[in-house]
Amino acid sequence: MPLYKTLNPNSQTTVKIWKITESYNDLLQPIKLKPENLKRVLGMKSELHQRGFLSVRHLLAEFGYTDSDLFYDENGKPHLKDGKHISITHSFTFSGLVVSDFQVGIDIEKQRKKIGVIAHKFMEYEFQYLKVDEPDYINKLTVIWCIKESLYKLFATPGLSFLQHTLVIPFTMDEESTVAWIDYEDKKYRYSTTFLEFEGFTCAYALPS
Repeated sequence: MPLYKTLNPNSQTTVKIWKITESYNDLLQPIKLKPENLKRVLGMKSELHQRGFLSVRHLLAEFGYTDSDLFYDENGKPHLKDGKHISITHSFTFSGLVVSDFQVGIDIEKQRKKIGVIAHKFMEYEFQYLKVDEPDYINKLTVIWCIKESLYKLFATPGLSFLQHTLVIPFTMDEESTVAWIDYEDKKYRYSTTFLEFEGFTCAYALPS
């Protein structure tokens, strides 16, 4: 399938989402990979992961980039050779990419009830406004996870904890946006976050306020 969705949060930022319906071979054929990445994708045991990896390269092409334009630093954070900021995500049958002039993070997650079992591991403050008996409890948990994952990718600092260093301000699902904070080593960082839902998945992305 071609591009699933394109969003423009501001004039310097673009989000693109891909729905992965193609076969592994159809995704691989038109893409030129660096030798180390070709070796990596051929070595993946899961075809789902292979297709996710390749779909990200198709998203790069949508932005006018190639696999060679992308590299990773020692913390595993992706970068583009032209200096633009980038963040990458894929989950099951969707992948996403955001490119911006600003530091940015993005995450896509499948909505699953089992997130409720681990909620205490990634949030504390948020329990003050989140109620287990809410009809959209799982959806809100997934939004919070995606926002915190986006912050983690954006900040890319070893030792950053979802539980201890990040918090998400109260929101409703209709608002599709909220403010989030990183409180790390006596410094506070404020971010504007946006979220959306599609086909049982949640996507969130974060930008500096």
